[in-house]
Amino acid sequence: MRSIIRRMLKGLGILVAGFIAAWYLIPWAVELPEALFRPIAMGTIYQASDGSPLRHLLNEEEERVGVPLKFEEIPKVLVDATVAAEDKRFFGHGGVDLLAIARAARMNVDSGRVVSGASTITQQLIKVSADRTGPRTMKVKLMEALQARRLEQIWSKKEILSAYVNRISYGNQFIGCAAAIQGYFNKPVKHLTLAEASFLAAIPQSPSRLNPFRSRRAVEERQHLILERMLGLGMIDGPSFAAAKGQAVVIQRFQGGFAAPHVVELDQKLAASTLGKVVCTIDPRLQARVEQIVAQRLVGLRDKHVEHAAVVVIENATRRVLALVGSRDYFSRDGGQLNGAWTPRSPGSALKPFTYALAMENGDYPHTLVADLPVEFPTETGLYKPENYGRKFYGPVTYRQALGNSLNIAAVRVLDSVGGPKPLVELLRKCGVSTLVEDPSHYGLGLTIGNAPVRLIELTNAYATLASLGEHKPWRLRESDPEGQAVRVVDQVAAWFLADVLSDNQARAMTFGTRSVLRLPFRVAVKTGTSTSYRDNWTVGYTPEITVGVWAGNFESEPMQDVSGVTGAGPIFADVLQFMSQTRTLSWYPDPEWIVRGRIDPRTGKRVVEGGPEVRLSRAEVFHKDRLPPVVDPADYEEKTGRAILSSEYSRWIASPDNWLHGLVTTATENRYVPLRIVSPLAGTTVILDPDLPGGGKTLLLKAEPADGIEWKCDTLKLSFQPSGVFVTLEPGSHTIAAIRRGQAVRSTFNVKRAHAAP
Repeated sequence: MRSIIRRMLKGLGILVAGFIAAWYLIPWAVELPEALFRPIAMGTIYQASDGSPLRHLLNEEEERVGVPLKFEEIPKVLVDATVAAEDKRFFGHGGVDLLAIARAARMNVDSGRVVSGASTITQQLIKVSADRTGPRTMKVKLMEALQARRLEQIWSKKEILSAYVNRISYGNQFIGCAAAIQGYFNKPVKHLTLAEASFLAAIPQSPSRLNPFRSRRAVEERQHLILERMLGLGMIDGPSFAAAKGQAVVIQRFQGGFAAPHVVELDQKLAASTLGKVVCTIDPRLQARVEQIVAQRLVGLRDKHVEHAAVVVIENATRRVLALVGSRDYFSRDGGQLNGAWTPRSPGSALKPFTYALAMENGDYPHTLVADLPVEFPTETGLYKPENYGRKFYGPVTYRQALGNSLNIAAVRVLDSVGGPKPLVELLRKCGVSTLVEDPSHYGLGLTIGNAPVRLIELTNAYATLASLGEHKPWRLRESDPEGQAVRVVDQVAAWFLADVLSDNQARAMTFGTRSVLRLPFRVAVKTGTSTSYRDNWTVGYTPEITVGVWAGNFESEPMQDVSGVTGAGPIFADVLQFMSQTRTLSWYPDPEWIVRGRIDPRTGKRVVEGGPEVRLSRAEVFHKDRLPPVVDPADYEEKTGRAILSSEYSRWIASPDNWLHGLVTTATENRYVPLRIVSPLAGTTVILDPDLPGGGKTLLLKAEPADGIEWKCDTLKLSFQPSGVFVTLEPGSHTIAAIRRGQAVRSTFNVKRAHAAP
């Protein structure tokens, strides 16, 4: 008897030793799949700033792989649902569930076929990572069991479970729970509900058979089974079970998505690397609203032949791009995939503020006068003759009036006064405008009125530099990109004055009226621009907090029908600002300690003080306390009439229909004899026919001094008599024009040439 017991004990000892060896020692003799220790082969996942999905790009295996989640990041409802669905004793076994194996064996014997498996989550992780081909023989299953045991000895349960849900397939090319949550529900992981978690946990058992897009009922049947298991395991209570079972799971069909498509594509174009998760700076709510605004406003502009628009919104302090819309509809066949925020276009007058910034840095101020009179600048290719919109001249105007009303001639004169195009090119480059690659002489003085292409996103950020009172930082699309170091590129005093001028609704009244779309319920600095022949129009503006840039036009560069920045891009700009004012606080700049407020006579630019000469046209103005303009002097006015006495250069303008200061100005030489002379065209000059000017640049305003009582004659060119003056229609060749006044006649011979075609 004792011998029998000894043999039994010996046999038991051998079994125990064998079990211990098999359970604890032998697993160390097998190699684990290398894939377990390699980073998951991801594509790129784009998210908005709040974590909501934008787009999920495929990896090299054409799978959408979610960003690997740590155990703490996996929603508890998904952890519980996965354990209930796949391995209810996961947290209690050692990688191989012996009880489950015994149960499965009994069921398979009773049925005479394989009806149940016993693979644990750990074993399934090994299977997925090993990626074996061929039949799963008993030898393969034994190897997977040993590997599962070894993995359990070196990894924690949390590590194993997180690796499992990050690597398994949820069908439809979604690898990992993060990709599946976005792919099926289009929502951040943290917002997953119990019903959605149990629905998702049902799929991995057979991703092809349990495809929600084809076999939703089969998925729901398994989902309800999982919920019942969770209830039985005490993971959820009765009310939670009932609520989840009764909730209809909504599938959003997010197949990689195309939210903010131009943002994603621009990031891919510019970034050195796009693998893994990319969190963009985009505010998804603002992005969606801007897209709606663009689509809605363009419907109303179709009869004006405006098909496309683009918008950029930048947060000034951080230079984060909060919204970027590149076209009306990314999927439209008429160029929707072109990115209007990145495609260089002519900005028109939207560059003028930078010219005035230079002038104010050089000691000028909003009250500084500039003569908006006909002027010609000699260039290497002929005379450059800027013209105002509407072909009018406004005489003496302050910088505030000139910039507010977007006067071209004044802007060109100001640029000429600060050194020509070179300092403007240098400033724009410092502000991040990268498209000005030519020598400044290539652009000439016409640069200030937009003869060079710029990108909307770069121009918007340049305005954000003005909004930051002259401090420049690069714009950024990724939250992970470091915030750039602020570099001062515009004097703070000049930038403050500029903001004051651009936000002055009264200053732009002469051109835009006092009730234009640019007048908002809160203060905003804003400038419009329209390129030659109405091909592009722009509106860019800012508050201390945000800057908004809008372009409207046609990608194929066909002209719009009489659409300016205030009627095309302006309404889009206003809608975006109105929406933003409802979602965030928009303030204005406080008065610096060096600001003094007063009034000026706009005819002379001089300061009106209490007790001084009465001036009917005095207007409010701001001054630097240390650089006050001179006070008006009685010698500046006619004693009897009170008319302001201007220099002789204004004599012709005073006599013209353009004189808006009727009876309020005169010149010191008005009653003196002045020899007759032709000032346009000057003798010996060459006029180039510029196809970018209205009418192809084929008309020229004739000018003489004195301006009144002139009779014009020309034998070779046609004269046109209009209320604003006498124009001549130009044709190539040499021509002589005559001016006759009170029996005195003078002549001017000049040449006309066609512009050379661009190479």
